[in-house]
Amino acid sequence: MTEPTAKQIREEKLYQQWGLTDSEYELISQKILKRLPNYTETGLYSVMWSEHCSYKNSKKVLRKMPNKSNRVIAGPGEDAGILDIGDNQAVVFKAESHNHPSAVEPYQGAATGVGGIIRDIFSMGAQPIALLNSLKFGPLKDGKTKHLVNEVVAGIGGYGNCIGLPTVGGEISFEDCYEHNPLVNAMCVGLLNNVEFKHGTASGTDNLIVYVGAKTGRDGIHGATFASDEFTDTKNKQRSAVQVGNPFIEKLLMDACVEIIEKHSDWILGIQDMGAAGLVSSTAEMASKAGSGLILNLDNVPQREIQMTAYEMMLSESQERMVLCVKPQFVNDVLEFFKRFELDAVVIGRVTDDQQYKIYQHENLVTDIPVDSLTELVPEYDRLEKKPARIEEQKDYQFIPQIDSLKNTWLTMLSRPNIASKKYFYQTYDSQVRANTLVRPGSDAGVVRIRGTKKAIAMTNDSNSKYVYLNPYVGGQIAVMEAARNIVASGGEPIGITDCLNYGNPENPEAFWELDQSVEGIASACEKLDTPVISGNVSLYNEYNDVSIYPSPMIGMVGLISDIEQVTTSYFKDAGDLIYLIGQTQDDFNGSEIQMEQLGQLKGDLRSLDLEKEKLHQDIVKYAIKQGLLKSCHDLSEGGLAIALSKAALDSGLGFEITTRLNSAQMFSETQSRFLVTVSPDKQEDFEKLIQGEFELLGQVSENPDFKVTTTNEIVVIDGQEAANDWMEAMACLMK
Repeated sequence: MTEPTAKQIREEKLYQQWGLTDSEYELISQKILKRLPNYTETGLYSVMWSEHCSYKNSKKVLRKMPNKSNRVIAGPGEDAGILDIGDNQAVVFKAESHNHPSAVEPYQGAATGVGGIIRDIFSMGAQPIALLNSLKFGPLKDGKTKHLVNEVVAGIGGYGNCIGLPTVGGEISFEDCYEHNPLVNAMCVGLLNNVEFKHGTASGTDNLIVYVGAKTGRDGIHGATFASDEFTDTKNKQRSAVQVGNPFIEKLLMDACVEIIEKHSDWILGIQDMGAAGLVSSTAEMASKAGSGLILNLDNVPQREIQMTAYEMMLSESQERMVLCVKPQFVNDVLEFFKRFELDAVVIGRVTDDQQYKIYQHENLVTDIPVDSLTELVPEYDRLEKKPARIEEQKDYQFIPQIDSLKNTWLTMLSRPNIASKKYFYQTYDSQVRANTLVRPGSDAGVVRIRGTKKAIAMTNDSNSKYVYLNPYVGGQIAVMEAARNIVASGGEPIGITDCLNYGNPENPEAFWELDQSVEGIASACEKLDTPVISGNVSLYNEYNDVSIYPSPMIGMVGLISDIEQVTTSYFKDAGDLIYLIGQTQDDFNGSEIQMEQLGQLKGDLRSLDLEKEKLHQDIVKYAIKQGLLKSCHDLSEGGLAIALSKAALDSGLGFEITTRLNSAQMFSETQSRFLVTVSPDKQEDFEKLIQGEFELLGQVSENPDFKVTTTNEIVVIDGQEAANDWMEAMACLMK
């Protein structure tokens, strides 16, 4: 195929097909280059100026996030964030979305999402230690959605299991708005045994650029552009934009990169993953951060397909590839080192001091542009904002459930897809490989020990988009605080977060208002907890035929457990233990699971979140765990007290007998800032002295697995086996 000329690109407006607007094309051609960009150059700008790479629609909002604390070693701008955890060790983590690729090719979309986030961790020199994921799908009512779910789960498990990393946590939910636009967010956590790390920079004139890893093919071309566009009936089949993963090459690449940084740090000046926008984004970003220029020779790039053009090679998002900046005197050492791992490693360029980005192919200069024009000169948009009319119209509405039979409602709620056990899915994942996992999926947070120390890392991800839809600001706060409660309930101290911000079209003023408001809510909660946002990504244009998903920020939080003796789980431990509810319960049913069950739609506003009270309750629980007062701890979230009690019982095979001040409806209230804890009877006095204010002694754990419940208006006994069947088997029945 003959490539279009620069003149044809302008006259036929071919750049529009790649996501560039008329004004952006004019800025490039008239002000930056003062000439028409050729075919390859236009392609480079189209991916680098996409929302996925440039954050041109979201930078203004992202600046509101706090990203500093006394633990932060590296924050936004690097491949992943790094937090100091003492003893010259650091935890490294990040989350990424792979939504659009997973909608089109669910297995490879999910698998390469996992592969990409793992590379972000080991490019910092860290050893990846655990994976998590947050998944959102449409209702399980047809074969297409069930196939999508099965393939995404298989892709995550297939890649993570093959590379030998445990998947220790995550969440799956189902709502109508994700039917055509599922969300697949992957998170990886790693460990650095030295707080020194490698920046993703290419500095020093005549230092060499080395390509390492898999060969370059034609998969994933324009993946970043594809990820920055909405779906329609005619636009959602771009399979060529989806990458194909090979976890076995990734395992070699991971082991090699971790070892070379650990043992031969002096050989390397910078390292970066070839992720979104492939070779162009990694090399251009490394040069731009260092204030340098680059010359690349594409004839040296390992290729797995014949007659690839410069455009195809630069835009390919083939997986399992890294780029390194290497000192010339060590280049042979570096090439020999990677050869030991049976990986391609070749010199493809060198650093210059002219700040130009030059690409040669077959001795022809195919690109010659300022390097900063790909990274720093991207226009930044200040989008219009408008509060959706529905929020004002519904602000006084309060849903109150009708409970004719507490027992029947309870069992119905246990089998709701968003509440039922997800073991059907997570049993696909190996959660114990490497033998460091202390808490597996199913409790509030995954916990992984740090060998050779008494420390452990707690990790979770949370995203309740129903709340954010009703009140973005409060919903954003809740997302952070629910994640924090999960960490605290596991015995950890929350220390930082990563995020995936999944929203609709930012050019829609209502969608942009939702993004802006929820980020402000996230920021306010992070400031309260001193948990900086050290990494993350933005995924916009999540729409199908102009209908947006719910605004869906995913919060990935990491906590430090200073002594593994303090690791706490959510399930009951012994018959006779006392059951306490920490926190007051109010009529908080808007955005709840019981509202969706009984009303079938979201409606109303959320009560303001009392951040002081939230922090107080978290601090009480942290102190109680450190004092050895708690046998179990579980935060209250979807489904309220009834579901928290059920999960704690069903995971242990025990039952409970309680009498509460709540009415039957309030058993399903989703009031925030609450914990369900159990205490040994001999610790009752110490615990009650510590907690003083807002708690209720509900009753005790029973050997008999039945649930005996007395509310202010009803006394019920629920057969524990019947509850277990409804909770455990719901997903398998729905997936048949």
